[in-house]
Amino acid sequence: MAQKPFEELTIADDFMFCKVMEHEPICKEFLEMLFSVKIEKITYLSSQNTVTTNSGAKTVRLDVLVKDKAGTSYDIEMQVANQYNLPKRMRYYQAALDISFLDQGYSYKTLNDSFIIFICLFDPIGKNRAIYTFENICIEDKTIPLRDGTKKIILNANAFNTTDNKDLQGFLQYVKTGKITTDYTGRIEQMIQTVKKNELARKEYHILPVALMDAFDEGEAHGKSLGLAEGSRQKALETARILKQFGDSVQKIAQVTGLTVQEIEVLNN
Repeated sequence: MAQKPFEELTIADDFMFCKVMEHEPICKEFLEMLFSVKIEKITYLSSQNTVTTNSGAKTVRLDVLVKDKAGTSYDIEMQVANQYNLPKRMRYYQAALDISFLDQGYSYKTLNDSFIIFICLFDPIGKNRAIYTFENICIEDKTIPLRDGTKKIILNANAFNTTDNKDLQGFLQYVKTGKITTDYTGRIEQMIQTVKKNELARKEYHILPVALMDAFDEGEAHGKSLGLAEGSRQKALETARILKQFGDSVQKIAQVTGLTVQEIEVLNN
């Protein structure tokens, strides 16, 4: 499949969504809009937004991973195509976050609260709601929550006009149609135009082979899983050199190209 022209990218495209959400005020305002609370500060948990459960496991690539001052973490994902696996995918992402936290030496008793948030251009549940929020509760008495600190939220842009939250409605309408109706979506559009004028961003987008971009989106950009032959490996090395010139982190380059950290570190710019 041909790569979408850089000039046509919107907030719904993964590359552009990640670039926009790297801007802290926009990301923080999204969370404040969604939860109707004031968030003092957010911190990006990793610049490359990757989670690895252990040295032998597949790396999970997350669009946007941040935490607030209270320690609550938020994984924010943009999903355009319905692959009919969203519930299990959310479960997998939640498990990966928890195991990654525990692998750092922490006890399960100190697991932080976390939200898995998917912004969808389709309705995976089929009930025409703009927002679906899921948490674990007692089946016998639904007034009793498990209080395990996890919630999963699905935003359905198709049903943007069904929510009473006007700011959220405006955001989902913008995701779906590109129409600007709020100050917030206006700032997002301005950021998108800024990214499109950035030649480094343009080059970064274009040098990523389509196959690698697809794997990057699905969290499978690990060299062995891609089965890189020697010819492909040489192409990966060249891609890594260019990404190093752009100032990308070694970890991000490793994830995108499938090369090892050691292979990338010895490359000359």
